[in-house]
Amino acid sequence: MPTKKSAASFTTQSRVILAGSHKPSFARPAAEKPAPLASRITVSIVVKCKAPLKAANRVGKQRLTRAQFRKAHGPDPNALKLIRAFAREYGLTAVSGTPAPGSCILKLTGTIAAMQRAFGTTLVHNTTDAATYRIREGNITLPSELSGKVEAVLGLDNRPQAQPHFRIAHQKSRPIAQGGGFATSQIRAQGDISYTPVQVAQLYQFPGNASGAGQTIGILELGGGYRTADLTAYFKTLGQPAPKVTAVSVDGAKNSPSTVSSADGEVMLDIEVSAAVAPGANIAVYFAPNTDQGFLDGLDSAIHDATNKPSVISISWGSAEANWTQQAMTALDSACQSAAALGISITVAAGDNGSSDSGTGNNVDFPSSSPHVLACGGTKLTGSGSTISNEVVWNEQASNEGATGGGVSNVFPLPSWQANSNVPAPSNSAGGRGVPDVCGNADPATGYTVRVDGQTLVIGGTSAVAPLWAGLIAVANQQNGTAAGFLQPQIYAAKAKAGFRDITSGNNGSFSAGSGWDACTGLGSPKTTTLIPLMPPATAGGKKPVKPKHPKKPKK
Repeated sequence: MPTKKSAASFTTQSRVILAGSHKPSFARPAAEKPAPLASRITVSIVVKCKAPLKAANRVGKQRLTRAQFRKAHGPDPNALKLIRAFAREYGLTAVSGTPAPGSCILKLTGTIAAMQRAFGTTLVHNTTDAATYRIREGNITLPSELSGKVEAVLGLDNRPQAQPHFRIAHQKSRPIAQGGGFATSQIRAQGDISYTPVQVAQLYQFPGNASGAGQTIGILELGGGYRTADLTAYFKTLGQPAPKVTAVSVDGAKNSPSTVSSADGEVMLDIEVSAAVAPGANIAVYFAPNTDQGFLDGLDSAIHDATNKPSVISISWGSAEANWTQQAMTALDSACQSAAALGISITVAAGDNGSSDSGTGNNVDFPSSSPHVLACGGTKLTGSGSTISNEVVWNEQASNEGATGGGVSNVFPLPSWQANSNVPAPSNSAGGRGVPDVCGNADPATGYTVRVDGQTLVIGGTSAVAPLWAGLIAVANQQNGTAAGFLQPQIYAAKAKAGFRDITSGNNGSFSAGSGWDACTGLGSPKTTTLIPLMPPATAGGKKPVKPKHPKKPKK
């Protein structure tokens, strides 16, 4: 059906506020000036899709092929025509090749002067900490005819959006032999220890006969980079071949290794942990700018990547819910719903700053608070071989070395699969989703021995737990012969209790561990060989998945 011609030009229409676009006022230092009007920028427009996903699609009960998804849930063609016409009228240009197949993100490029007119906002350059960022305040407005056609406009403001959730043990300490602690005057009285990722996998009973072969683990990075020589050297020490790693550039960001004090620590931790515990899997690293636009574009690219086809995506970056606009959270959560419909799992670090998440009162970290991701909290783990001697909530705030994030979302409501988990009440009626879902070793005092920019370091943080679980899921996918996809309905089921080690000691500030789910460690850490057979979905694409050959349970 042809698009109805606009009754009036977009420039003469009344304007409406784009819901969820409000940015709070920014403290103005002296070094602030108008953004250069002739400078060109690119923004990402989230276009209304043809039809919303059904509830069964959103939780992976009815999976879609990529072809089915594109046909039913791509961008609405009438909305696209209107937005392109709007862009032309305001002197903006649609970027060729957008939206990409399966995506609903249309990119527009133009001068700052044109962008300000088109979106009813003022952009200024703010210089702080030796860096200059483009910022906006208040609401974005659109011509009334675009109401309901545009769900988000990201990229006008390019302030850093998220932080990596990793912590180098003692920061300047010098790790000695692998698994052997530290040579440092700050060493705790009880003595710190560290593990290779392989040793952590053994403690969590990863099966020795599954490697994640045939799977691709996607990793989203908003900075830093890796060096192939470091990966080769590191995996040689583990007695493993170096993984096949593919770098994917998003919005111009690239694999850019620099120094050990940069985000390289995050990138290397993510690759080394996930690849070491799933040594047969391929790794695809999606490098995107650290902005709300870059975060969404990077995740969207990973989800709809028909070349690398990741079956699980690991995210170790985030920020407190209060630091995001509602439009950005809604757009990212929608992307996570798309992943669920396509049978892709997403693991996300729950944060490293305890129940406050570096804010006032209690806060949870986003995107771990999205109900469509597996939120990963942290523990302090001690053990040897395949025997865990103790595991408690990670909380080293007394020594200023962090604590696991966790709590209750003020944005996303309680999901049905958490209804019987005794999640504490949210601070407002809109919230209710409990964080995290699961946990794993994260304390830098029992951290992971990794290699970064030629140096051997011990690193912890919930950043290590997201790739650990991503590797676990890749192993499970290979073992089961089907992708776990959105796995909360399976793991929250009563029968899955045996697949977790319940953490009952410790706290992250406001919340304490206890029997069953808690807002520090979720359901617990994995007993992997018991958990893997419980992970296949009940249905996938309307059909029962292939019955897997279950690994033998270890003798007690």
